[in-house]
Amino acid sequence: MVGAMTIDGDARSTGWEDLSGPQRAWLGALWGKSAGRAGGTANLLLSHMLDTAAVAELIWDKYLADSVRRQVAVVAGGSDAGRRLFVWLCGVHDLGKATPVFQAVDRDGAAAVRGVGLSWDDRAVKARRWRHEKVGARILKDLAQEAGWSGEHRDWVWPLVAGHHGQFPSLGDLGPGRRHEPGLRGTGDWPKAQLALLAAYTRALGYGELRDVEPRVVPSRALQLQLSGFIVMADWIASGDHFPGIDRLDEVSIDKGRSRAVAAWAQLGLARGWGRISEPSAADFKERFDVSPRPSQRVAIECAARMARPGLMIVEAPMGEGKTRTALVCAEVLASRFGFDGVFVGMPTQATSDPMFTQVRAWVEAVAPDAAGGVALLHGKRRFNSEWQRLVESAEDADAGFVSVGEDEFGLDDPYGSSEFDPCTCERPVRTVPAEWFLGAKRGLLAPFVVGTIDQLLLAATRTKHVMLRMAGLAGKVVILDEVHAADVYMSEFLMEGLRWLGQAGVPVILLSATLPPQQREQLLSAYLAGARSSEELEPVTVEAEPGYPCVTTAWVDTDGSPVVEQVAAPAWRAESLRVNVEVVGEGSSIAELLTDRLAGGGCVLIIRNTVDRAQKTYTELKGIFGSAVELLHARMHVCRRAVVTETCLDRLGPKKDGVQRPLTIVVATQIAEQSFDVDADLLITDLAPMDLLLQRIGRMHRHDGVRRPSGLREPTVVITGFAPRGEGPPSIDDASEAIYGRYPLLRSAAATLHADGDHWKVPAQVPELVAAAYDPQVAAPEAWADEVADALRTWTADQRKRADTAAQFVLTRLGEHEYPTLEGLHRGEYVKDDDVRVRDGEESIEVILVRGDTRGYRAENGRRLGPNGEVPAEVLDDVLGGTLRLPMRLARSGLESLRPLDGWRDHPWLRYSRALILDRDSRGAVGEARVRYDEELGLVVE
Repeated sequence: MVGAMTIDGDARSTGWEDLSGPQRAWLGALWGKSAGRAGGTANLLLSHMLDTAAVAELIWDKYLADSVRRQVAVVAGGSDAGRRLFVWLCGVHDLGKATPVFQAVDRDGAAAVRGVGLSWDDRAVKARRWRHEKVGARILKDLAQEAGWSGEHRDWVWPLVAGHHGQFPSLGDLGPGRRHEPGLRGTGDWPKAQLALLAAYTRALGYGELRDVEPRVVPSRALQLQLSGFIVMADWIASGDHFPGIDRLDEVSIDKGRSRAVAAWAQLGLARGWGRISEPSAADFKERFDVSPRPSQRVAIECAARMARPGLMIVEAPMGEGKTRTALVCAEVLASRFGFDGVFVGMPTQATSDPMFTQVRAWVEAVAPDAAGGVALLHGKRRFNSEWQRLVESAEDADAGFVSVGEDEFGLDDPYGSSEFDPCTCERPVRTVPAEWFLGAKRGLLAPFVVGTIDQLLLAATRTKHVMLRMAGLAGKVVILDEVHAADVYMSEFLMEGLRWLGQAGVPVILLSATLPPQQREQLLSAYLAGARSSEELEPVTVEAEPGYPCVTTAWVDTDGSPVVEQVAAPAWRAESLRVNVEVVGEGSSIAELLTDRLAGGGCVLIIRNTVDRAQKTYTELKGIFGSAVELLHARMHVCRRAVVTETCLDRLGPKKDGVQRPLTIVVATQIAEQSFDVDADLLITDLAPMDLLLQRIGRMHRHDGVRRPSGLREPTVVITGFAPRGEGPPSIDDASEAIYGRYPLLRSAAATLHADGDHWKVPAQVPELVAAAYDPQVAAPEAWADEVADALRTWTADQRKRADTAAQFVLTRLGEHEYPTLEGLHRGEYVKDDDVRVRDGEESIEVILVRGDTRGYRAENGRRLGPNGEVPAEVLDDVLGGTLRLPMRLARSGLESLRPLDGWRDHPWLRYSRALILDRDSRGAVGEARVRYDEELGLVVE
């Protein structure tokens, strides 16, 4: 018998004495990492495989959720068998390194291998490259066949080996060609050495022989993708500098690997989420949030408790109803019932992610105090979040052990994703944030609890390299997505694809919206259920078009494969809907005159413009009249200024229930105030927008009871502008708004608005009706508009189809392949590079960093002095990055062509890809031929 230990640690043998002399020589020479990559001493291939297996044991025992372990147990035929199979799969990934094409890469290693009789033709090896993950897949596939494995199990296992560096080839792309394969794979004693390596590794993990490893059930394709992600996770951990090289076979054992893995795990601080939790009650809700659950929240929690299996939940409720709290407690219910260990909360923007991080962290701490340190904020500007900054003790050398990991193979550039620098990934956290390993590139979703933008989920549905890490990060979590109505046709392609994979994986998903069109609700349900049934076809789901409001829809696939969909309406927390007065003020009318009249008794006003240029113009006009009462907020301010203004706006426009009237405040903003912006205006003035977004904006007004309002503003009123009525005919609509939203949705919204002018809408009672009508082509437009509306619909439909087709080239699964049983060919051809994929539509925009330049050199935007060539001392980095802003779309191309990093940034890990926009003493600069000016109040102005 060949081996050392069972997977449970029971000693079978203390070494490798059962190996023959040649076998011992081969395994004592085959190296997995060269001395240069392993701290000065080469690491034997068997050592690395056992190290990875030992890490995998800890991932199973200390990280994986019960829900994932149960699925793997089904595949293997039992819990213990599932653990052993999982560990074996993780460690076998580098089998392909036992080949001439790999062993020849390092001169010293090659000499040792040749010294034990394993030879090759240098000309053959140099003439053709064959990546070790591909040759390993071929070897394992062949050896498994010889061991008697069935074809269905060989077919799903080999892609896990072939894909462990980030992409899954097709079977046809696996080999280098029949003529080249023997010389690269090895002839003579090479097949014996490969078999000896696999046998020794297999028996060290407690199997008798390779035949015993064969799984019992083919896992779903989604579980295969998650398993692949965990293989990568185990490999990356075992490839770090916590595992120095071992070049003597008698020092290699599974016990040695375990001791190294335990030490590394402790040093890295890796941990699972909350483990097993109890199902929450109404009393727990009050304890979590210091308020009793509202009727709609009780209904949603009851619906979650009735779900027979993990599935999809859609919560539709008015703005201010408390959907976020509802979702968090429903996530607790689903996690406790089905064995999930964390959450991912996806928000529409970075700005909305920041307050959600605070809320989620407080909630996790209330559920499981020891787990609060596992909450990660995942977006590129998190270093400017004040709470994150407080939680992070030091940014020095974060993740250094993994950035330095390399691979000894030609053509394997940056196998661990370390070159994708993100300033937010290089911070050394304390125990109040997740282990630093989770903050490295591509690993963020693997943290136990994650708050970030919805883009993180959408990227998990793209055919990008290492997508398996993102999908593994969602395994074992309850996924919550807020404001899903905001996903346009382009984003929806990725959202639907993501829901398919999550449905097949059995990951529960909670979707939140205040204004979800019925067609979109049905599409979301169809996508998730199609995934859960592993079906290509998106079969229509029959649900009530207007089931009531608020409403909770739950869906899952029963044990017999049939879909189950339930809908329950619930009462809103307000007994009566708000009567929102609707007024149309044509484009060209004076907003200043209107406000002078309406604000005679004071008040708080929110003005939402569709473009930054319109917001700047409005602010300038009102500032001259109302002075310091006016604030401006938009995305063309640098991040430090925007953070300050956002906090000011939330404070001044937030609800005050102390009986004191709030001071006069006018906030002029763009769409960033449209959703998840917790303010309570007395009066709303807004540009025309599609109906669902218009209602979202209305939700920023009169949100709370008990707020003292001026007598003239006690009735909620929305003033809608941005278009000009033209008698009986269709209106003239602002060109910039049309460019953003399309003419058709704006015409439908304008028709509803003009119909209600001088009257009112009942909010939230009429919300479903208004949204449904605005997106239903069967609802007649005004007779005099009919021809123009029909033309606009044709143009809009064609544009929607084109945008969907554009997105389709990036999605993870190609059309017609959703029923494929394995991961073979998922990345066939060219994979989509991270830099090329976009999960949000629109022209490409770029970020720049504002820098002040003068004869003495450069300064950060806040005045901190830089080096003569722009060098940035560590203590000044935040000041420099604080000057980051996004250029307007029309300047993006010029910015890409004309703006470059400062010379002093070119070797800086966080700034080397950043473009500097240099401003003179008058705060002016150039982007190509365009002249721009940065104003502390207005932000970036294009002159």
